[in-house]
Amino acid sequence: MSEQRKLPVGIESFEKIRRDGFYYVDKTQLIEKLLDNWGEANLFTRPRRFGKTLNMSMLKSFFEIGGDKSLFDGLYISKKEALCQQYMGKFPVLCVSLKGIEASSYETARDMAVAVVNDEAKRLQFLMESDRLTEIDKSFFLRLVQEEMSDKTLRNSLKELSGLLRKHYGQRVIVLIDEYDVPLAKANEYGYYDQMADLIRSMFGAVLKTNDNLYFGVLTGCLRVARESIFTGMNNFKVYPITNVTFDEYFGFTDAEVRQLLCSYGLEEHYGTIKEWYDGYRFGQMDVYCPWDVICYCADHLEQKQLAPLNYWLNTSGNDVIRHFIDRVGQQQELTRTELERLVNGQTVQKAVKQELTYKELYDSAENIWSALFMTGYLTQRGEPDGDRYNLVIPNREVQDIVTRHILTLFKRTIAGDGKMLEAFCGALASGNAAEVERLFTAYMGKTVSIRDTFTKKAMKENFYHGILLGILGFKDGWDVTSNRESGDGFCDIMIWIDDADTGIIIEVKYAEGDMEHACRRAIEQIDAAGYDRMLRESGVHTVLKYGIACRKKCCRVLLEKQDI
Repeated sequence: MSEQRKLPVGIESFEKIRRDGFYYVDKTQLIEKLLDNWGEANLFTRPRRFGKTLNMSMLKSFFEIGGDKSLFDGLYISKKEALCQQYMGKFPVLCVSLKGIEASSYETARDMAVAVVNDEAKRLQFLMESDRLTEIDKSFFLRLVQEEMSDKTLRNSLKELSGLLRKHYGQRVIVLIDEYDVPLAKANEYGYYDQMADLIRSMFGAVLKTNDNLYFGVLTGCLRVARESIFTGMNNFKVYPITNVTFDEYFGFTDAEVRQLLCSYGLEEHYGTIKEWYDGYRFGQMDVYCPWDVICYCADHLEQKQLAPLNYWLNTSGNDVIRHFIDRVGQQQELTRTELERLVNGQTVQKAVKQELTYKELYDSAENIWSALFMTGYLTQRGEPDGDRYNLVIPNREVQDIVTRHILTLFKRTIAGDGKMLEAFCGALASGNAAEVERLFTAYMGKTVSIRDTFTKKAMKENFYHGILLGILGFKDGWDVTSNRESGDGFCDIMIWIDDADTGIIIEVKYAEGDMEHACRRAIEQIDAAGYDRMLRESGVHTVLKYGIACRKKCCRVLLEKQDI
């Protein structure tokens, strides 16, 4: 095994990764490709956590005057000597990130935008010592480091900084704007979209359109916002969305890169799990893994090799797009349960995709929601598109888990309003009426989607039905319901203590590939063999109801074994 470097969990600075000895997946060929294809303004759209910020940091380190050229030693781009001679360390660079502009009001968001400009101006404060800038130039620069900033100054701030940089260096400027659309997403969420769009349009238009100081600009974001919304009149604009092949391998990890990383850390045995959980995205003609997930998984498993795979992507945003999608299915508004079931079960759904939207219209129609799911990484493509119609599919187990969680959340909201059915179901469980439990649980399953396809492993199918049961039982007052609690020689699916009653309930759920009654019997045999009832008996319960529940699609079978102690 080669020398083991630290894993860069959450580190998005190219300089820090290279200087401090972290593992780096070489994406420097992006520089060569960009120089071969660039327009004056270049937009890369990719889902979150696919290395956009790290790539922008790498571009800054490569092009900026005064940068540390040794950071690129041994990397792909260092072997392109003529290219490095012409471009490396030869340009002033203006670099801002808008990812932190997340506010519930326009006033706060505007203040955050001012702070972004302040920070970049402070990084460039050597301009105050420049003998090439006039006193007027320097007085304007001072306005860019002030917390109080007029609208006119803010809207022209990036253009003016580019002008000051060019005047100082005598060289046109490269402008890097990371996560350009985060302020727009939040503005749409909190109802000040038009104000924020107007501000962003002014700032971008000034620095990227008809700006003689610009060499070229690079922007990254999640969505390709419609040109008439933000990029009005920018005829110099080149967009590289997830369907474009030109830069398909530079955002995300390829299979070869993942294998090499695993080899470097002695984690080769985890390849199958990582591929199942974090692979499956299709950018252009390249299959890629989510790099955030792969790095986090490897870091966790260096010391805990038996740790189950985790959903690292879930908490990196509010998941608003998928929530809107699931809610529309629940309300039967244009999106059908059949389509959702096909996706959850690993099948494709063919839909027209609009790759240019405004955030204001994101949830206006089913077509727009499908498009947003595709561009934000909840869905990916399979096969060849038919014009603008793509075969959409959930990329991997991790995203399937996210979707399933939202389905169960919707299911809980659905059942919360039917107290009569809840009481009937729990009454049947407590009284040992297996036939009524079977009838009512079948009715409950009809209210949600089913997990059935071979895309999903048996254990996950069982977990889904397990989740439905927990969703129902969680509303029952006076019942202490625990899940996967250790009892006897293992962990039972569900254990219930009933207040002021001498009865306890144990439920074991099976997914039945064949004979459902046989699956029920196996479930009860497992309860007996593993002694799952031991904890109930030791707590003084005198009657234990052991339920074996077998499920398949929207059908179930329930068997009961009653034990009096």
